[in-house]
Amino acid sequence: MLAPGLGEVRDLLVDAKPGWLVLATALEGLSFVSYLVMFGPIFCTGLTWNRSWQIGGSELAMGSLVPASGAGGLALGAWVLHRGGMGGERIARRSVAFFMIKSGVNFVAVALLGFVLAVGLVGPDLSLWLTALPAALATLAIGAVALLPRFGPGERPEPDASRMERWISATRRAVIEGTGEAGKILHRRHPAVIAGAIGYWAFDNFVLWATFHAFGVSPPLTVILMGYLIGQLGGALPLPGGIGGIDLGLIGTLIVYGAPAAATAAAVLAYRIILFWLPLVVGGIAFALLRRDMPTGQEFAACQAAIAKESLPVMSSAGAG
Repeated sequence: MLAPGLGEVRDLLVDAKPGWLVLATALEGLSFVSYLVMFGPIFCTGLTWNRSWQIGGSELAMGSLVPASGAGGLALGAWVLHRGGMGGERIARRSVAFFMIKSGVNFVAVALLGFVLAVGLVGPDLSLWLTALPAALATLAIGAVALLPRFGPGERPEPDASRMERWISATRRAVIEGTGEAGKILHRRHPAVIAGAIGYWAFDNFVLWATFHAFGVSPPLTVILMGYLIGQLGGALPLPGGIGGIDLGLIGTLIVYGAPAAATAAAVLAYRIILFWLPLVVGGIAFALLRRDMPTGQEFAACQAAIAKESLPVMSSAGAG
C-alpha cells in the first residue's frame, strides 16, 4: 500500500520527538548559511558579509514563496545587483554559474551514489532501475551541461532585430558563458564556493534525515540521498511555496525506494515546514534590512567574481558590462 493513512500520519505527528525537530531546524540554518558563503565569491569577491546576508537571505526568502529551483530568488538578487550598478550581462552569467554550481552537487551525488549502490558497495539492495538508471541519467545530464560552452554564445543580433530575437540571443549568451564561468570557478577550487555548495546540499539532506528520526524511523541514508534529488524535481514547478510539487515528489520517490509510507509522509511534511518557514522568516529579516539600505549608484559596478583574472579577457572580447 503506497498511500499512507491520514490517521496514522496524524498520530505520528503528535508523537514527534522535539529534539530531532530542533536538530532539523539547526541543520536547515546551516544550509542557509552555506548559501550565503558561496554567494559572495560567485557574484562579487569584494562583497561584504552584511551584503551577502542581505541579498542572499532575501533570495532564499523569495525561494520559499516561489521555489522554481531557486529561479525566483535569483531574479530578486539580479534586480538588487543591477540597482547597485552591476551590468546586466554580468549578472546573467553569474546567475547561471551560481545555479549550475548549486544544482550540480545533486547530480554528482546521484551519479556517484547510484553507481556504488548498483555495484553493491553500500546498501540497501535495490534494483538497477532505482540505482544504475538514475546514475546514468545524472551522468548524461552532467556531460550535456559540460558540453554547452562548445556551442558558443552565437552572433549578437542586428540593431533592428525583434525583441524575441534579442531575448533568445541574450539567453543563449547567458547560459553558454555562465556555464563556462561555472566550470572555471570549480577549476580554481575556491574554498568558499566548494564548501558552500556542498554544505547547502548536504545540510538540507540531513534535515530530512533528522525529521525521519523525529518519527522513530531511520531509513538508510543512501535511500534519503537518492530520493532527495528525484523528489526535489517537483520544486521546479512555480507553485507558491512549492506546495504539492516537492511534497508529492519526495513522498512518492522515498516510498518507491522502500521508506515506510506513513513515516515518510510525516517526515516530509515536517521537512517542508522547516524548509518553508526558516528561510522565509530569517530571509525576511534580511530583506527588511536590505530595503532600509538598498544599493544604489555604482556599489557593485567594479565587482569581479572568483574567476575575475581568468574571465576578464573573455568578458572584454564579448563586450560584457
